[in-house]
Amino acid sequence: MRLQTSKTKNAESFYIVESIYVDGKRSNKIVKKLGTLEQIREKIGPDKDPYEWGREQAKILTQKQLDEKEDRISVQYDPSRRIDADSSQVFSVGYLFLQKIYCELGIPNLCRAISKDYKFEYDLDEIFSKLIYARSLFPSSKKQTLEDAKSFLEPASFELHQIYRALEVLAKENDRIQSEVYKASKKICDRNDGVLYYDCTNYYFEIEEEDEFRKYGYSKEHRPNPLVQMGLFMDGNGIPLAFNITPGNTNEQTTLKPLEKKILKDFGLADFIVCTDAGLSSSDNRMFNSIMNRSFITTQSLKTLKGFLKEWAVSPTGFHLQGYDEEFDVSKIDKKAHWNHIFWKEQWINENGIEQRLIVTFSPKYEQYEKQIREKQVARAAKMIDAGDSKVFRRGQNDVRKYITSMSITGDGEVAEKTVHSLNEEAILEAAAFDGFYGACTNLEDEPEKIIKVMRGRWEIEECFRIMKSEFEARPVYLSREDRITAHFLTCFMALLIYRILEQRVHTLDESLTVSDILGSLQEMMMLKRRDMFFPAYNRSKITDILHEVSGFCTDYEIIPAKKMRKIIKASKKA
Repeated sequence: MRLQTSKTKNAESFYIVESIYVDGKRSNKIVKKLGTLEQIREKIGPDKDPYEWGREQAKILTQKQLDEKEDRISVQYDPSRRIDADSSQVFSVGYLFLQKIYCELGIPNLCRAISKDYKFEYDLDEIFSKLIYARSLFPSSKKQTLEDAKSFLEPASFELHQIYRALEVLAKENDRIQSEVYKASKKICDRNDGVLYYDCTNYYFEIEEEDEFRKYGYSKEHRPNPLVQMGLFMDGNGIPLAFNITPGNTNEQTTLKPLEKKILKDFGLADFIVCTDAGLSSSDNRMFNSIMNRSFITTQSLKTLKGFLKEWAVSPTGFHLQGYDEEFDVSKIDKKAHWNHIFWKEQWINENGIEQRLIVTFSPKYEQYEKQIREKQVARAAKMIDAGDSKVFRRGQNDVRKYITSMSITGDGEVAEKTVHSLNEEAILEAAAFDGFYGACTNLEDEPEKIIKVMRGRWEIEECFRIMKSEFEARPVYLSREDRITAHFLTCFMALLIYRILEQRVHTLDESLTVSDILGSLQEMMMLKRRDMFFPAYNRSKITDILHEVSGFCTDYEIIPAKKMRKIIKASKKA
């Protein structure tokens, strides 16, 4: 390769070219454009000669090309030779991207420190890491997880009984692990612990009888099985912070304070805003977060407000919009022009001795969404009436039966045993009155726009639970001992934490990628091994390019010698 320049009336351009032959004729191929003379002088400074610098760049590219030619490998295969029996041929490499963050969080060192306090022969770090990777990529039972972990590029070398022994240790060290990992996470990702979101969900077990830990309670999935309950704190950037597990019959409002006290004690946090939904917003929890430097923001059901407050909340007048001085009547606004805007109004109230602001918002987009949901529910209710459904009765807030009314009559119209069902028009109109309105209570004195912005971030904690229940298949749970159940959810929590950090890094390059995009790509990243050579057996894509870029290593080469693969594995363990 050599330097070549091209002059025009306005500039002189620098190129690195290579001589090639096309149809027996010699020609020049531009390998790289270095820029104009002025651009190069600006880049290298006044002390260097642009022409000499250009020739140096040509030498560098020439040497790089020679090195690549030396690395090329010729492999011969025998079509009559059979592959070795009982020898793995395909390996998963998607876990390497999770391993990178696992090691950055310092978990291997933490496992070694824990191991010093116990006497066991197995490798706690290997078991814990494989449980986390498998939960993220191939969620299954502990027995199947062991088989799946054998397909990793670094296959599992432990046995099933050692997994159960390790779960017992992990449960004992649960609080320590959560605390230490939080401290390490602050060094490797962008955390916002000034805002903490809290929510609670439950997980069912495929058993019929409850015990001391797995209890019958209200199932959020309407399952007739014993449950345990998981409380989860997430920071303002969507990164999981801490969790706890309680029996399934525990009042979820009582689960917030114990976990928050643990955060205050073990995590060193003190100044933050706690954001919850209405189901967790008891007066006790609000009072607890009205002391020291803590504050609360909680959703408020407008339908449960006192009569005069409810009337004020759904009245269309008195609303404000950021950037405008006048008040708005939201029944008269141009909803198309304000489709993405959120209007608000507020007043101070005293509930159970707590001074707090009631903020009511209105959104044309949210109004249309609620209207569409209700119309579908009414249509389903009408269909049930037409079908003569004998089980017409109201079961819950979101049950379509709330739009059905029943009357027992005779043929003459008097009360009797025969029951007639019809749509409850009064209930439909009452529900429609709340379309587009949303309530929140807080003890903060910040601008309403800030409060609204924090409230809008609540969807991410719901997304965390969805990921654990769907992608990570955290339920049903097949374990029976309390300590092993706790350790199971610790692995789910850690898998979620590591995924969220990876997602945060990926979103710096492409915010449109979803959990299905990212985890789906990791699951598909397999390697075919032949002798001491590895061949990618997956499609290179935009997502895999981003994963490699944010992780600092690459598995996309046409062929990877075993020596080079060992370097890639080492790079994935670099903290």
